Amino acid sequence: MFSGLRRLNQPVCARALAVACLALAFASEAEAQSAPYKFDLGVNLGMSGYIGEANSSNIFKHPGFDGELSFRYIGDTRWAVRGLFSTFGLSGNTADMTDVLPDAASYSFSSQVYDLEVRGEFNFFAYGIGETYKRLRRWSPYITVGVGAALASAGGKTYVAPTLPMGLGFKYKVAERWNLGVEFTMTKAFSDHFDGPDLADLNQIKTAFYKNTDWYSRLTVGISYEFGKRCETCHYVD
Repeated sequence: MFSGLRRLNQPVCARALAVACLALAFASEAEAQSAPYKFDLGVNLGMSGYIGEANSSNIFKHPGFDGELSFRYIGDTRWAVRGLFSTFGLSGNTADMTDVLPDAASYSFSSQVYDLEVRGEFNFFAYGIGETYKRLRRWSPYITVGVGAALASAGGKTYVAPTLPMGLGFKYKVAERWNLGVEFTMTKAFSDHFDGPDLADLNQIKTAFYKNTDWYSRLTVGISYEFGKRCETCHYVD
């Protein structure tokens, strides 16, 4: 039905990302080191985009504003678990598409989305500042995947659906506790109504539930602060 990035709406995308995560994990297990701090609190700002019935190719054709708060548990210099709350706008217009809808109909929408996610995060390099023998780097690309739920308000109605976020990012440690980062994520929403009630099955072609759903993307920059000093030496008292 659609071309370009709409083709991402396939289960193979999630499988490929999962395989990549496992391969990188086994390759780097021996290099992981404990991180000096256990937690990380951050804020991210950027833009959001939409892929669905009202936009089949240009992911940021109608960009929206995205604001995010994150809390990260730092397992070691390679792995982390991150909770993320985001709010952002989505919009689209079928008049921008090359596809001709039945009866030459035209639709547009705008919606506000509230998204809550839990993600696993894997750094390509041992990330941190410290002794050279630990082979730490103050910068690293990373990969992230998780699960979540989102609420979208569109067309005077509210819709809730589970989500599957997948992304890539880059982080840089400007000081012992301070980090800067940039991140791009694509999220599959298991709903066909995040673009409103009028935009489902525009071509009047019935498809399977897992195919006939919406995607949204986010491109953000952010800053975070680490806290919760981890004790590396255990002082046993009888």
